[in-house]
Amino acid sequence: MTNMPFPTVPLPSERSIKPRTKGLTMMMDWGLAFRRAEDYLEVLEPYVDLVKIVVGTARLYPEAYLVRKLAFYKENEVAPFLGGQFSEYVYATQGRDGMAPFFKEAKRLGFDALEISDNCVPLNDEERTRMINGAIDCGLKVHGEVGSKVEMQSPAELISQAKVCLNAGCEIVLIEGAELVANGKPNATMLRALHDELDLTKTLFELTGPWIKGVTQSNVHELKRFLLDEFGPDINIANVMPDDVLETEALRVGLSVVGPKPS
Repeated sequence: MTNMPFPTVPLPSERSIKPRTKGLTMMMDWGLAFRRAEDYLEVLEPYVDLVKIVVGTARLYPEAYLVRKLAFYKENEVAPFLGGQFSEYVYATQGRDGMAPFFKEAKRLGFDALEISDNCVPLNDEERTRMINGAIDCGLKVHGEVGSKVEMQSPAELISQAKVCLNAGCEIVLIEGAELVANGKPNATMLRALHDELDLTKTLFELTGPWIKGVTQSNVHELKRFLLDEFGPDINIANVMPDDVLETEALRVGLSVVGPKPS
């Protein structure tokens, strides 16, 4: 890393640096123009590990533009992947026969990984496993996502679904952020159960967002604070907006609004 200012202010040794195997930050890309992505990563590259090309936005780019942006992320040691709601849409509209062409196209364009989720289009264990295996057969890594945007599930259900994903060959599992809040507050019972039962090196906790009815920016910040206060600076966090990446890293190392913990 280049020389940093304020060298007399130490950063916590337990916070890992890239290339990371824990403490991952996943940034959301809702359609960043190429030069905006360049501007963000000029500062944020050390603090971003993965980037999700969200929902079905990949369908709306000029092909050469998307290919160029994916290559740019990879050159900066940020791993792009295709959001799961795109695969849900294809499955809902084209069925099982539409999935292999979809996976092959993702691979052709330069995606090395995609997300298999059932936020809005439910999958049973057999369908989830078949979908994951189909993507792997097309040469893709798979990030499984469990949880729903439309109904709350129990910790046991999410843990079971996460283990199905990992047993089917997923590299990592993301926990839907809508499942991690209750009445706008962090769902402490859910979060602690998931933390205790899942392999944390392969689990990313998603932040919820204002796309969920009733969720405010304050709720998002409170969930992020809970994750870091409860589980430490190297918990994996997903769904961070580009403008919030640097503040998230500051929160990880005690330099954000909450300040250092009392000794």
